[in-house]
Amino acid sequence: MEEGVNSLRVLMSPLLASEGFAHAFFTRHGGVSRGAHATLNFTASTGDVEENVHRNLAIAAGFLGIPVEKLYLLSQVHGTRVVLITGEESREALLQVEGDALLSGSPGVACGVRVADCVPVLLADARSGFVGAVHAGWRGAVAGVVLQAVEALRSAAPSSPWLLAAVGPHLSADAFEIGEEVAVQMEEAAPGEAVVRRMPGKKPHGDLGQLVTWQLRRGGVECIDLVPGCTFQEPERFFSFRRDGVRSGRHLAAIVPRRR
Repeated sequence: MEEGVNSLRVLMSPLLASEGFAHAFFTRHGGVSRGAHATLNFTASTGDVEENVHRNLAIAAGFLGIPVEKLYLLSQVHGTRVVLITGEESREALLQVEGDALLSGSPGVACGVRVADCVPVLLADARSGFVGAVHAGWRGAVAGVVLQAVEALRSAAPSSPWLLAAVGPHLSADAFEIGEEVAVQMEEAAPGEAVVRRMPGKKPHGDLGQLVTWQLRRGGVECIDLVPGCTFQEPERFFSFRRDGVRSGRHLAAIVPRRR
């Protein structure tokens, strides 16, 4: 489901929206950045201007209905660390904390992750209102970041039958050519699942979406929404590290806890 506010274009999960969770998978449209980062880019680490990134964050926060200082992000490292926040934390201090999944049950904040080919996963507990945002590249997915986040959300809000998940746009299997070493690691992380496509005479292709979905189901999450989009194949809508290299921008996926 795509929605637009002026030039801002976001993708949303009908599943999360139906349960009253403010959230978005932001596309590259609706910001102030220029050049290779045009226009809604959320990182200055690849050459964008800090002021432009801050203004883009303010645009995203406005869409989500929260102050920009309550839009929380971590220093992502393709690991499995999950961080639970209350909303009292300093946003700038949290940006220095390494982790790849962010959880909260405090209304008025947003848990966010930045991606440019990796899989963004938004989690929600429909009973308690707790939410989570997960950054899952192939390394993090193989290491189990999705399962770690699901288990942490259950610990924070023990009402497991009510967990929901939305898997956002990412590098599709058609575009994710991998070596045999990566293929074996992905297959070992999801035994018996078709997480790698093998074709005679060609390199294997990894299916990150299938891997993440399998891990969600293994964690007991049955209500899963797949928000379509390939970051590599749709340059008009998405940034892509694999397509654009080190100067690629970053998208934001974020979700706000809901009041009980």
